[in-house]
Amino acid sequence: MLLKVKALHLLAGRPIAILHEEIARYLNLHVGERIKIKRYGKKKEIVAPVDLTGGKTILNKDEIALSQEIFKNLKLRSKEIIEISPALKPLSVSFIHKKLDGQTLTFTEIYSIISDIVNNELTEAEVAFFVSSVYLQGMNFDEIASMTKAMVKTGYQLKFDKPITIDKHSIGGVEGNRTTPLVVSIIASAIDQLKLKAVMPKTSSRAITSAAGTADVIETLAKIDFSINEIKDIVKKTNACLVWGGSLGLAPADDKIIQIERILSLDPEAQLLASILSKKLSVNASHVLIDISYGKGAKMSNRSEAEKLKHKFEKIAKKLNLNIIVALTDGTQPVGNGIGTILEMKDVLAILKQDKDRPIDLENRALYLSTKLLSFVTGMSEKQAYIVTKGILISGEAYKKFEQIIEAQRGSLRNIENKLRLGKFKQDMKAKQSGILKEISNKKMARIARLAGSPADKSAGIYLNKHIGDKVKKKETLFTIYAETLAKLHYAQKVAERVMPMVVG
Repeated sequence: MLLKVKALHLLAGRPIAILHEEIARYLNLHVGERIKIKRYGKKKEIVAPVDLTGGKTILNKDEIALSQEIFKNLKLRSKEIIEISPALKPLSVSFIHKKLDGQTLTFTEIYSIISDIVNNELTEAEVAFFVSSVYLQGMNFDEIASMTKAMVKTGYQLKFDKPITIDKHSIGGVEGNRTTPLVVSIIASAIDQLKLKAVMPKTSSRAITSAAGTADVIETLAKIDFSINEIKDIVKKTNACLVWGGSLGLAPADDKIIQIERILSLDPEAQLLASILSKKLSVNASHVLIDISYGKGAKMSNRSEAEKLKHKFEKIAKKLNLNIIVALTDGTQPVGNGIGTILEMKDVLAILKQDKDRPIDLENRALYLSTKLLSFVTGMSEKQAYIVTKGILISGEAYKKFEQIIEAQRGSLRNIENKLRLGKFKQDMKAKQSGILKEISNKKMARIARLAGSPADKSAGIYLNKHIGDKVKKKETLFTIYAETLAKLHYAQKVAERVMPMVVG
């Protein structure tokens, strides 16, 4: 059937087609069922689920409304004539049913599901059933390895001309844990100093539930959105990069599955493992460090859980011929002083510049991870590697490398005070009694910082004046909230007073 496109500028985040109910009735289509869409006389097509509208609301009978994702994919224009036809339910749906029944899936069956997710052949409900099946029934190591491979094969890959590609990933839900810019700067400097045939192309994410992601923090000073060829040029100049991975199409099924997980509030362990390892394989990493934080408020509540996850990473990585090292770190409280994009960048720069009031906990964690990585890559002892990494940091070489990366990403460290200006309004949150600071909740701090505006308002967030174990006097400032508007500040303040993110005992 031929229909005329009506541009409604629908930002659905996925392909969606809206039909007039009479056309749907004629084609025997119901809400959620699929149609194939292509430009008139062209071969390229896209599959999208159907939504309906009735009467003379937004569409005439001869019109169809499409989300911007379809417009972009098919390069459509408003009022253009397109062809639509009902699409059959994909075979992968039967494999999802098989998993729901608790059966083991083959690589071919998992690849079919992942491929259909990438190509939008499955509806949101069907993807939700797949996520639920993995959550309820779990996956064995072979299935997780198969899902990882399928995610890599259905996306783009980054390849570099050096034999060693280094990468890292942190798991934990620990606020302020901005080690990545520091580790990348130190390791990239070590590559120069030791003349290693290596690169460290770090692709990072934006915040999902935290106050800031690494990509958000780097964006305060530089561009983070680049094409694959542009990233290769940056890495050629600097041995490293600090870019956003969201637009590169690396393991795209992972991003689509995470959208559904967020709606369902589910985070299946099998998906977590496949998600992280697929991103590392997509950049052809040869040496990967996985940092697992544990403790109250972290994703892993205790060391025993973290050890079990470490074992699973190692076992699956072995099946994938991927060299990894897993570090276990403390996740009982936020790391550094800042929570929020600009505040976290201030922490990073303070460490790189070796300022007197820099956050030593964040510095020590970054040095620990850098040392582990350098020892892993070179084979030198951790004692030798620590001497190298510490020397690079205190000599200012890490700062120079960071500046080089920022400039290669079309940014600058000039006029830094204006770029890193904090929110116009602030509120000091004071202790109601004297004592010792016993607890800081990562989740509560993240919530307060987000209510203050972070990460959308880069100048919003929280500055921590105290950490666990510090002595506190009554009416002494525990932390300061920054916001761009009084309304956001007052709301964040009220929530902070109610949830009590710090406990003094």
